[in-house]
Amino acid sequence: MSLHAQLSPEAQARLAAQKRNSTISSIIISLLLILLVGVALTLLLLPKVENFSPEIVSYHGAKEQEEKLQKKQISRKVQPKPSSPSSSMAKTIAADVVSNVAIPVPDTPAEIPMDFGNGEGVGDGWGDGDGWGGGGGATFFGKKVTANRVCYVIDYSASMRGKRIQLLKEELTRSVRAIGSGIKYQLIFFAGPAWIAGDEVIMNGRKEAVIKGDNGEYKWESPNQKPTNWKVEGEKQPVPWLDASTEQIQKSLKAVEETPLILGTSWIDPLEMALDMEPVPQVIFFMTDGLAGKNSEAVAKKISARARSKGVQINAVALMEPRAADAMEILSKANNGTFTLIQSDGKAVKK
Repeated sequence: MSLHAQLSPEAQARLAAQKRNSTISSIIISLLLILLVGVALTLLLLPKVENFSPEIVSYHGAKEQEEKLQKKQISRKVQPKPSSPSSSMAKTIAADVVSNVAIPVPDTPAEIPMDFGNGEGVGDGWGDGDGWGGGGGATFFGKKVTANRVCYVIDYSASMRGKRIQLLKEELTRSVRAIGSGIKYQLIFFAGPAWIAGDEVIMNGRKEAVIKGDNGEYKWESPNQKPTNWKVEGEKQPVPWLDASTEQIQKSLKAVEETPLILGTSWIDPLEMALDMEPVPQVIFFMTDGLAGKNSEAVAKKISARARSKGVQINAVALMEPRAADAMEILSKANNGTFTLIQSDGKAVKK
């Protein structure tokens, strides 16, 4: 006779649960073991990486060579003859390093050629402490100057029409376009009133005008309506310097080409505007085709004296107007300036 144990339903349920847990645990353990074996095989199969630090080799000159060079030093003492302070300065040689080459000191001072001017009162390379000379300048109607600050005072009156304005625009365009970098320049135009090139000029008949510029508005009037008797009413217009950049040169050339001609011819105010600039111009190119009335010579003397006191050279150009010769020669005497009379063909009259 055999005995069979009968499990209760609860016991069978617990036994089934234990079997499931055992099965799951076995699967997880198997997976982990497979992963571990895979990692081990990967490490074994990877190529060996060796760390290599390159060896840096430097070469130094032999110490005996340095000592040998030191022994080759030559020290020479020269007793120069007594000379002037300037020649002594020229013979002085200063050094803060050791050299294996000896430099002899000459006993005879070298002569340095010097050029102190070109006959026109403007140095060609020797400055006077105020930026004058060397590398800068301008040319206008054949007159070449060396300067760092150049102001053009140019007649844009109605009488300049035709051949005269054509000659002027061609020459002024050529002159302004050739101004080198580092040069400061300005263009002052005038007729009855005077204004900075590029300003807007609004005329009210023959007796009033308004100048609209970058720094404000300025009124001019001619009470008796004479073309040579214009005066600024109130504050004078200040005139700044322009840098000769490519952009600024293009603006100036546009003003030269597009500025209209207006009524009147008055010399004194535009020249005063130029002489009031800070710092003053080194050279003024003044060009007109007419006289400043019966008082032209008196105006020329006044302006010439003031320009001379400020060290300003005025180069005067009369465009196809020989009657202006006397007054403009007086004007150009300031600091060895020149006067030029231009003919209708654009050539200067030889004196």
